[in-house]
Amino acid sequence: MGGGGGSGAAGFYDAALQRREAVMGKSGPAALVKNFRVFSIACFACIGGVLYGYNQGMFSGVLAMPAFQKHMGEYDPIDENASQTKKGWLTAILELGAWLGTLLSGFMAEVLSRKYGVLVACLVFMLGVVIQATSISGGHETILAGRFITGMGVGSLAMIIPIYNSEVAPPEVRGALVALQQLAICFGIMVSFWIDYGTNYIGGTKLETQSDAAWLVPVCLQLAPALILFFGMMFMPFSPRWLIHHGREAEARKILSTLRGLPQDHELVELEFLEIKAQSLFEKRSIAELFPELREQTAWNTFKLQFVAIEKLFRTKAMFRRVIVATVTMFFQQWSGINAILYYAPQIFKQLGLSGNTTSLLATGVVGIVMFIATVPAVLWIDRVGRKPVLTIGALGMATCHIIIAVIVAKNVDQWETHKAAGWAAVAMVWLFVIHFGYSWGPCAWIIVAEIWPLSTRPYGVSLGASSNWMNNFIVGQVTPDMLKAIPYGTYIIFGLLTYMGAAFIWFFVPETKRLTLEEMDMIFGSEGTAQADNERMEEINAEIGLTRFLQGGSGANQGAADGSDTGYDAEKGKSEHYSQHV
Repeated sequence: MGGGGGSGAAGFYDAALQRREAVMGKSGPAALVKNFRVFSIACFACIGGVLYGYNQGMFSGVLAMPAFQKHMGEYDPIDENASQTKKGWLTAILELGAWLGTLLSGFMAEVLSRKYGVLVACLVFMLGVVIQATSISGGHETILAGRFITGMGVGSLAMIIPIYNSEVAPPEVRGALVALQQLAICFGIMVSFWIDYGTNYIGGTKLETQSDAAWLVPVCLQLAPALILFFGMMFMPFSPRWLIHHGREAEARKILSTLRGLPQDHELVELEFLEIKAQSLFEKRSIAELFPELREQTAWNTFKLQFVAIEKLFRTKAMFRRVIVATVTMFFQQWSGINAILYYAPQIFKQLGLSGNTTSLLATGVVGIVMFIATVPAVLWIDRVGRKPVLTIGALGMATCHIIIAVIVAKNVDQWETHKAAGWAAVAMVWLFVIHFGYSWGPCAWIIVAEIWPLSTRPYGVSLGASSNWMNNFIVGQVTPDMLKAIPYGTYIIFGLLTYMGAAFIWFFVPETKRLTLEEMDMIFGSEGTAQADNERMEEINAEIGLTRFLQGGSGANQGAADGSDTGYDAEKGKSEHYSQHV
C-alpha cells in the first residue's frame, strides 16, 4: 500500500533483521545476557527508570507525614478543612519543571551529546534534591524551588535516557529494554511507597513526636540512584548514532565494535554502522528539504529546529489529525486520575475511611505492588493483542472503578466509622483502578504517541506528546487537593466520565496501529505520500552508502557510516515497520 517505496522499505527492514539474526541469533530478553556489556546497559536503563519512578511516588507519603505538615504550614495543612490550593502547588510544581526540562532535553541531547546531557540532567536533579533537604531551615519557598529544579532534571532524564539506551543497545534487545524501563519505573514507585511507610515511624507517628527525618530521609534517598547514574554515565560510551551524526565516524565504529564485543570489520558491526549512517543522512536531508534555513548544525539552529518543526505539524489537516491523537491521548491518560492517586493516595485512603496515617500509607504501598505486577502482561503481550482493545478495555475498567467509588463515597461520606466494609470496598476499587491502568494506559499511550508519525517528524511529534503529558500532569496535580475537599465524590465522577470519554475517543477516533507500515498509517490519516517520499529518500541513501548491496550479499559497504543502527532504532522505537514484530 502506498506505492513501491512502501514495500521496498518493509522488505529492507526484514532483510536487515534476517541478516542480523543469522549472525547474532534471535531477539528478546534472552539476548540481554549474551554479553556483559549489553547486560550492564540493561541494568543502566533500569537505574534511570527507578529514579524516575521513585521521584514520582515518594512525595505522596511525605505529604501525609505529620512532621512535614507541621513544617510546611499552609502548604500542607494539618487541618483537612483548610484551603488545599497551595498543597496542589507544592505537588504540581515538579511537573511544571519537568515540562520545561522536556522542552530543553532535545536541544541538550543533540548539542552536548546524550552522554553529557544525562550528566547535566543528573546534576540539575541532585541540586534540586539538595535544595529540598535544606528546607529544614529555609521553609516552604526552598521546597518549592527545589521541587521545580528537581522536576527539570526528571523531565530531561525521562526523555534522554531512553534515547541513549536505545541508541547504544543492539537492535535485538531494544524491545526488551523498553519493557525493562517501564517495569523499572513501576518498581521505583513501589519502592518509594514502602520507604515512606517505613520512615513514617521515625520518632513515632504522632505530630508531637515524629522526627523531621521521617520526611527528609525519603527526600534525600533520591540522591542514591542519581549518584549511581551520574558516576556510571562517566564510564559509558558516547552514543554511536550521535557520533555519526556529528561526523565522528571512526570513533563511532570503534565504540560499536567495543559494545558488541566484535572486531571492527565484523559483518554485524558493519551492518549496524551502515544502518545508523543511513538514518543520520536521512534526518539531515529531511531537515534540508523541510527547513533549508536550519540545515547547518549550529547550536542555535538545533534549538530553533524543535520549535519550528513542531509548529509545522499544525499546518496540514493530516498532520493536525496526528497532533490531536497524540495530545488528546495524553490528555485522557492524565485525566484518568492516575497521578491524582499516585500523588495523593494516603489522603484519598484517609478520606475513604481508613483511620490513621499508618493504615493509609500501608494501603498506598499496595498500590505500588499491584501497579508493578499489572504492567508485566502489557510488556509481554501488547504487540500481539493490539493497542485499541487494550486501551478501550482499560479505560472502561478505570472509569467504572471511579463511578463505583463515587457511589460508595456519596452514600457513606459521614458514616465511615460504622460502615468500615464500605471503606475497604472503595479502597479495593482504587487498587483495581491501578491494575487497569498498569496493563493499558501506562505503556500503551506512549506506544501510540510514538508510532503514528512519519520518520521525518517523529522526534518532534513525540516531544509534543510528552509536553502534553507533563502539562496535564501539572494541572491534575494542582487541582486534585481542592477537588477532593470541595467535591469528594464528584471528583471520582469527573475522572470517571472523562475516562469513559477517553475510551470513546480511542475506539472511534484512533486507528489500530499494530503492525501497520508507515504508508498504511499515511492512508489512515490522509497524508498519502509522506511515508512514501520518506522511503524513497531512505532507499536512495541505502544504495548510496552501500547498505543495499551489503544486504544483497555484496561487499561495497565500507564507504563510511556511523552511529548505531538507527534505521532499526527508529523503526523499533515507534514499533512501526515490520521490524517491530520481531524486536
